[in-house]
Amino acid sequence: MQRFLQLALDFLGGPDPEPLRPAPPPPVVAAAPALPMNQVFQPAAWHHPRANRMLSLGSCEVAYEFKRGKRRTIGLSVSPDGLSVSAPRWTPVGEVEALLHDKSAWVLEKLQNARERAGEMAQARITWADGAEFDYLGERLRLVLDPAHGFTQVGALFEAAAAPAGLATLRLGLARNAVESQIRDAAQAWLMKQAKVLFAQRLDHFAPQLGVRYTKLRLSSAGTRWGSASADGTIRLNWRLIHLKLEMVDYVVVHELSHLHHMDHSPQFWDVVASVMPDHAQRRKALRSAAVPLGE
Repeated sequence: MQRFLQLALDFLGGPDPEPLRPAPPPPVVAAAPALPMNQVFQPAAWHHPRANRMLSLGSCEVAYEFKRGKRRTIGLSVSPDGLSVSAPRWTPVGEVEALLHDKSAWVLEKLQNARERAGEMAQARITWADGAEFDYLGERLRLVLDPAHGFTQVGALFEAAAAPAGLATLRLGLARNAVESQIRDAAQAWLMKQAKVLFAQRLDHFAPQLGVRYTKLRLSSAGTRWGSASADGTIRLNWRLIHLKLEMVDYVVVHELSHLHHMDHSPQFWDVVASVMPDHAQRRKALRSAAVPLGE
């Protein structure tokens, strides 16, 4: 019986964008010898925190999380934690490992990409303090602690940039000696509030165009997903999308609303997405390269 393979990709499903083509190398007198695999992928070990099986793929030791469940396909999922494999209860382990060997190049590439992505996220981490800067809807925003505030709105006040080259400001009604956790919680509470208002507006904008109705909007803090849709019409959107440009927010909104037509990533699903967003592939590519501090 022919089995189908589901490859679960980074945050959102669907076909990978076209592979990036490396820039041509500078001219050299003689080409350098190719590095062995165990030097290309450093360190040559990948260990999922919930690993319960180990497998050698090329020169790399991959400790992965293995789960069985009520499913008809073998699923491979790579996240910053590492490799997770889900298989039907009746699938022999040997068949799973044979598949991993067959897809070893894909697995190792995705593991390397996930590690690099985690490094980008770490560099994007916000140090919550007076004068900290971060992106809000794709534009830089500066935090200012203002203990003597006279806000009409409790807790925070947003001020647009005074000049085209200036920064917008978010004033927080906190003492100047407030600790990092207090500043983070106050700023994120404001961001979540703005996110919920904006997401509801964008859902209401696109749902009629797609011919669907959603029932609930919930904010998510998931570390590996930008959004999800349930058959009951519930849409979950990661509040950290508020850091990104509106065009990327809209892509996730349209993506999840389109799942109310098709709960998969079939060609029919992507046709629905394209019906209101012809440039969805470019937006998806931009989203996948966006460095947002998911774990702060």
